[in-house]
Amino acid sequence: MVCHFDRSTASVAAWNLAGFGGIPADRVARQVEGLALLDAEVVALVEVNPDSVLADIQAGLAAKNVHYDAVLLPQANDLNVGVLYKHGVTANNARFLAGSDLGDPARRKALVVEMEIGKFDFTLIVVHLKSGRGAAQQAVRDEQCKVVGQFITDQRAQSREDILLVGDFNMIPGQDVSNFHHLGGADEMDFLSSWDLQARFSHILEAGRANLLDGFAISRTYSTEYIRGSLRLFPMHWSMDIGRERYRATVSDHLPFVASFRIDRARD
Repeated sequence: MVCHFDRSTASVAAWNLAGFGGIPADRVARQVEGLALLDAEVVALVEVNPDSVLADIQAGLAAKNVHYDAVLLPQANDLNVGVLYKHGVTANNARFLAGSDLGDPARRKALVVEMEIGKFDFTLIVVHLKSGRGAAQQAVRDEQCKVVGQFITDQRAQSREDILLVGDFNMIPGQDVSNFHHLGGADEMDFLSSWDLQARFSHILEAGRANLLDGFAISRTYSTEYIRGSLRLFPMHWSMDIGRERYRATVSDHLPFVASFRIDRARD
C-alpha cells in the first residue's frame, strides 16, 4: 500500500532512550513529551528497556493525538531496538541481521526493516554496537561492523534501494577509524553525522563533557531523496525548556538525530 501525505517531505529520526537499568514511568512521560515535539514520521529507538516501554510510549503519544505504529522483535539482550512510525507509513519484513551480535546474546542484534513513506522506500538498519573506548571493545565493534557492512554491500549489489543506517554506533568520528571503515561496506555509505555535525555532540556525559557517539548514514549513491544539509541534532532539552543536566537526569543522556527526505518521488 502506498501511503499519502499532504506534503512533499518527511522526517526520519534516531534516538537512544537511555534504558540501562530500565525506564521508569516518570522518564517515559518525559520521553513522550520529547517525541511529540520531535514529531518525526519514523523514529528508530535504541535501549528500549523493558520491551513494554515502547507500547507505553505509543499510548502516551496517542493521548496527545500523535499516532504511531511500532516494530519491536524480542531478543536476548534487555536493551532492545525498535521503530516507531506514523500511521500511513508502511513497515515490512522486520528481522534481525544474522550474526550482528557475533553469536553472543549479551550483545544487541541489528534490526532491519523495509519502509515506505509516500513514494520514498528504503531499508532501515538500526544498530546498537558494542560500547567502550578500549582496544578490546573497538575490536568487537570491528567484527560487528564487518557483519553489517557485508550486508550493506550485498544489498547494494542486488538493488538500488536506499539504505538508512542509524542508531548508537558507540563510535567517535576521527577516533574509531577502523569501525567506520568496516561499517560502511565497500565504500557504500555516506556518514552524514560524521561530516555534517563534526562540531556537535549527541551523547551527554557528566561534568559538562559530551561526544558524538550516535550515527546517521545513508547509501552513498542513488539517495537523491535526502534533502542535503537537513540532518541535525534535535535540541530536545531546549525544546522542552529544561537545562542540559536536568535533561540528562530526567529524559535521556542522548539527543536525537533527525533528517528530512523527499517523499513525492521515487528515484531508485
